[in-house]
Amino acid sequence: MKSNVLSRYRVMAYITAVWLLVFTVAIIMKYGFDTGDTMLISQIHGVLFIVYVVFAFDLGSKAKWPFGKLLWVLAAGCIPAASFFVEPKITRETRPLITDHDPETVEA
Repeated sequence: MKSNVLSRYRVMAYITAVWLLVFTVAIIMKYGFDTGDTMLISQIHGVLFIVYVVFAFDLGSKAKWPFGKLLWVLAAGCIPAASFFVEPKITRETRPLITDHDPETVEA
């Protein structure tokens, strides 16, 4: 597995988590304090979540995760702040599977 597969997942995990927190605050402001609108924030988060799902599925298929683990990682993108805890664990588990080689260091 290439390192860019893990990198793409990591970036989207953090971006999606931040936008989910922003969306959560916007919902609290809208329904709790009757201020603000959530339309734009929800649409941005929706698009980012779709990209997150694609990258998480790509990582899971290349890392040969069982279906339950993939669902757990996808659910982390739906729970505010969960990705901040799940992403480091997934990174630790997946790093040994990376097979990138520097062509300059390979002996002929």
